[in-house]
Amino acid sequence: MKHNFANSAVGALTLLYPPAVYFGVRHIEPWQIAAILAVLLMARLRVVKAANPANQLLVIAAVLYCSFAIWANDLLALRFYPALVNLGLLAIFAASLYFPPPVVERLARIQHPDLPLEGVRYTRKVTQVWCAFFLLNGLIAAATALWGSFAWWSLYNGLIAYILMGLLMAIEYWVRIRTQNHVR
Repeated sequence: MKHNFANSAVGALTLLYPPAVYFGVRHIEPWQIAAILAVLLMARLRVVKAANPANQLLVIAAVLYCSFAIWANDLLALRFYPALVNLGLLAIFAASLYFPPPVVERLARIQHPDLPLEGVRYTRKVTQVWCAFFLLNGLIAAATALWGSFAWWSLYNGLIAYILMGLLMAIEYWVRIRTQNHVR
């Protein structure tokens, strides 16, 4: 229980990364922001369950990137973090398609351990949709990092991307309720 709270708290703090960068660079150096993120990620690494090595690898990769951003002490290095997070999530979701069960099926089986074949097919398609989302979102995040103004980068990665993610979750839930007999 304590680990779940700590993991959730650190996860929530890392979601605030774009606004923290946007407002933080006015007061502290980019390397200091990267160092704060690295400390948060190392705290998360301590509470990530050993049973999920993919999550551990993702967090370790993020800490390594923070080390680079500390060394570079450049705002551009900070701006690539959201694109890299999307790349990591894309890798986890895509790998689960080749090494089943897919991520969404694993989540579905928490509530429906005896997921019917129809549900298994559906969760595979949903995992593919999330792969497409992470690819597109990551490309947009990279584009805003490279060519967008700092304000546009902050707005997209700190608000719009989360709204799009929430919208995708809502649409998927609506489709699931309308099409899946086992969830009625």
